[in-house]
Amino acid sequence: MKSSARQTHSGVAATRPALVRDLAALASPARAAGAAKFFKTGAGEYGEGDKFIGIPVPALRNAALRYRALPLSDLALLLASAIHEHRLAALEILVAQYEVAVEDERKNIVEFYLGNTRGINNWDLVDASAPYILGHHLKTRSRRLLVRLAKSKSVWERRMAIVATLMLIRNGETVDTFLIAEKLLADPHDLIQKAVGWALRETGKVSQAELLAFLERHYASMSRTTLRYAIERFPQQQRKQMLAGKF
Repeated sequence: MKSSARQTHSGVAATRPALVRDLAALASPARAAGAAKFFKTGAGEYGEGDKFIGIPVPALRNAALRYRALPLSDLALLLASAIHEHRLAALEILVAQYEVAVEDERKNIVEFYLGNTRGINNWDLVDASAPYILGHHLKTRSRRLLVRLAKSKSVWERRMAIVATLMLIRNGETVDTFLIAEKLLADPHDLIQKAVGWALRETGKVSQAELLAFLERHYASMSRTTLRYAIERFPQQQRKQMLAGKF
């Protein structure tokens, strides 16, 4: 997407360094310390090594969207940053660009997204972008990409595969959610188990009968985490029965 000489509301040139300065001005060391614990950045944890500067998401989004005209080359640099909030800001901008882009630009954005998944490396980054870029893009296209992502060695690409289907569910489609969920049921990672359960839960908004049939069929091979997430919207007594395998 082409850049322009736009300015922020304050009259500052909308450049990547200016965005980085704006984000730094919003930083909070105390909030950063809490985020580092919440997103499991310790040794051996899923977010090991991630760096936070501590910005509330609404404030970060407001700041990022003042720079929505940044070119993809700048967004690539932000996604390569060691700072988590830089990467999240890039994704907020990318989603905003996708929403208003014409078809050819949207294809470029999707290709860019898939070419920069190394920087989309925590669950909030995936969840803030995969449905709105990949999910939306796949509404009118082959879903084979989801299968490829579901087979990835990257936990974040596997999460993209299932989370992207949330946009398809909004469109009244559940087939691909069930397909990807089935491929990920044996995934050992807690973040995949939770995401699969979340997506399955959402299919119940389209067809509760299809969700129940899927859960009954795969009960024996489904983690308790996935099952608990999937049945959250059922009445308490019914949840107890389903946890015992009675559907």
